[in-house]
Amino acid sequence: MSREPGAPAPAEPTRDLAADAVPAATEIAGTLPDRLCAELIAFRRDLHMHPELGNQEFRTTLAIKTRLEQAGLQPRVLDSGTGLICDIGTRADGDERGMLALRADIDALPIPDTKADAPYRSTVPDRAHACGHDVHTTTVLGAGLVLAALDREGKLPHPVRLLFQPAEEVLPGGAADAVEDGVLDGVGRILAVHCDPKVDAGRVGLRVGPITSACDRLEIALDGPGGHTARPHLTTDLVTAAAKVVTDVPALVARRVDARSGLAVTWGRIDSGHACNVIPQHAELSGTVRCLDLDAWRLAPDLIHSAIDEIAALYGAKSEITYIRGVPPVVNDPAAADLLHTAMAARRGAASVEGTEQSLGGEDFSWYLEHVPGAMARLGVRRPGDPVSRDLHRGDFDVDESAIRVGVEMFTAAALLDAGERP
Repeated sequence: MSREPGAPAPAEPTRDLAADAVPAATEIAGTLPDRLCAELIAFRRDLHMHPELGNQEFRTTLAIKTRLEQAGLQPRVLDSGTGLICDIGTRADGDERGMLALRADIDALPIPDTKADAPYRSTVPDRAHACGHDVHTTTVLGAGLVLAALDREGKLPHPVRLLFQPAEEVLPGGAADAVEDGVLDGVGRILAVHCDPKVDAGRVGLRVGPITSACDRLEIALDGPGGHTARPHLTTDLVTAAAKVVTDVPALVARRVDARSGLAVTWGRIDSGHACNVIPQHAELSGTVRCLDLDAWRLAPDLIHSAIDEIAALYGAKSEITYIRGVPPVVNDPAAADLLHTAMAARRGAASVEGTEQSLGGEDFSWYLEHVPGAMARLGVRRPGDPVSRDLHRGDFDVDESAIRVGVEMFTAAALLDAGERP
């Protein structure tokens, strides 16, 4: 089928990984001993009680570093002072492949923990692990401890890097700084998980291609001479101008990109004026820009700047635009997604993997994928049969801690099965 000049190429069909024929669960080294599982649950609860914001994760970093050193490993704290990397194993003679990296984010959110009955609720006011980063951290730590034991037995076929990254919740994300710090040097593939409260514990969600969306932040200031509401013709009517920016800019932008890109401007704040009979001289707006498509995301700043300037000019308002780049979409590499799928199926059978949709949430794991192929799985953390919704970024968010074992064993299986060719 032909397409119009300049139109994006059709997306490659998204394969439902859960539908593939994969053998039932098999015996494979690297299962999580019960004693270590109990230790990891306690470790996760300690992190949950002591959440730290992005670039302030000093206690968290020290806790991870101490446990890795107890296992005889040599972690390196990142130059920023928080976060760390730790390599396990040695490269076999003739093996020129890059290492497999397992990534976890370690920061918390600036919201209160509202779980009244959890003994491990946050002890820090207005701070909570409400996005599951404590689980991500514990999962990668646990995988590292199991892989280190396998390496001592000569059973780790290829070296693995653990990456504990700070500041995922801080745009444009700590991943960009981590890359600058060399965390991907020698890495050929990278894997990660993100908690999903819509998926039962014991299962993971996977897809090939985009699994998250781009997310940027937009701040606008509008200015002009105000005056009496009896004489709007002698003023710049900033309230009307701001209202038009709110309503017309999203519609205008949507008509300037392919509709399949999902480029959307959504406002979260508008502020102007102090009295009902005074036209103000200043207005402020802020919101987010989300996008499903990588190419459209790269065009978004210029498109949105142009649309805002056009609408503001119609009403004689002067616009000042601050466009803050966030993160591109996470685009799962087919081979990396297949590795996670095969690892999970080997541990728990093909039925433990389900297809998942592309989310409109942003994730700075995408910055790593600008440099090396990789994939992110959605780790099920819902207690099976739980009627209560415990969504991300809410003060009552919590998980079924059996998901920790699932994530650890999936990662260890992936490390043991990682035999594919790559740079």
